Amino acid sequence: MAEETTTDIGKVEPIALEDEMTSSYMQFAMSTIMARALPDVRDGLKPSQRRILLAMSDDGLTPDRPHSKCAAIVGETMKTYHPHGDASIYDALVRMGQNFAARHPLIDPQGNFGSLDGDPAGAARYTEARLSPIAMAMLEDLDKDTVNYQPTYDEKSEEPAVLPGAFPNLLGNGAAGIAVGYATNIPPHNVGEIVDAAVALLDTPDLDVKQLMKYVQGPDFPGGGLILGITGIKEYFETGRGSVTMQARAIIEPLDRSRQGIIVTELPYQVSKAALMEQIAALCEKKTVEGISDLRDESDRKGMRIVIELKREANAQVILNQLYKHTYLRSNFSVNALALVPTDGGVVPQMCGLKEMLSQFLRHRREVARIALPPARD
Repeated sequence: MAEETTTDIGKVEPIALEDEMTSSYMQFAMSTIMARALPDVRDGLKPSQRRILLAMSDDGLTPDRPHSKCAAIVGETMKTYHPHGDASIYDALVRMGQNFAARHPLIDPQGNFGSLDGDPAGAARYTEARLSPIAMAMLEDLDKDTVNYQPTYDEKSEEPAVLPGAFPNLLGNGAAGIAVGYATNIPPHNVGEIVDAAVALLDTPDLDVKQLMKYVQGPDFPGGGLILGITGIKEYFETGRGSVTMQARAIIEPLDRSRQGIIVTELPYQVSKAALMEQIAALCEKKTVEGISDLRDESDRKGMRIVIELKREANAQVILNQLYKHTYLRSNFSVNALALVPTDGGVVPQMCGLKEMLSQFLRHRREVARIALPPARD
């Protein structure tokens, strides 16, 4: 089916409805992908995150200055750089400050920024924040015109298209985002391992993934837990896609002379402690798992401690294996390392393995360093 459109000069041009719908939808999808959902491979930031850091830098919220109300940060970000909902800006701000969500937080929080129990952060008018030292490394040399600038949404000022990014943020903190037809899910890694691998690749550019894995062992999730096997790690290091099996750290301890207990001290990444306990309680109620007499949370400021008290006749190892099978004590992290990669015509979504992410980071840092560093004297 086709429809006719009339231009301003009266020209009639037939357009197939399905073609117009496809074209318009693709434009919308690409706009969402580029402007909101996917991180840039160079600084590892989505536009909302980058603009929050810029607004805080403009306000002088450095690590040596007092914290500022998050409501003010959100307002300044929305006013100058990011004309979207205040709730989405605050959510991005909070996530950058959660030490159980980010391996190396870019925000130094003060107040209720949520918890492992799944509790939401306090309202923006009650919480405060400032930049962390790592965020300052991301902004380092920005004032030396080391990166390209683009007009802001209202064209009243300019914003950097990418930050100088002295910290390997994409691999260090990972990323998560969902767009139209695309999604990214990158786990965090240990920054010491990433830097060692980057230096090795700088010295020997033809290193392959197997050689880089001598430096980067795998993901390094905040909150601890165990990783089972390396097959999934090797897959996403090579192709950008893979599945990593995570498991809680749990031990069997005697509670008294006749009873044992399962003590959980670390959970898989992004698992809510409260949701896990509800799940275990539901399994006991349905009799899917039998032999548990009590379940309590003894966590405090020193660390996590979930106590699963067992009945006298229960086999602790059997029950623990059942919990691994039926609960979040064992779960998978599906890696989809999709990021925006610079090309001659701009940036495009591309699946990136470990070497590609490291190579893009090093290429970006070379460009920044050439501009930022003074020329060598003879």
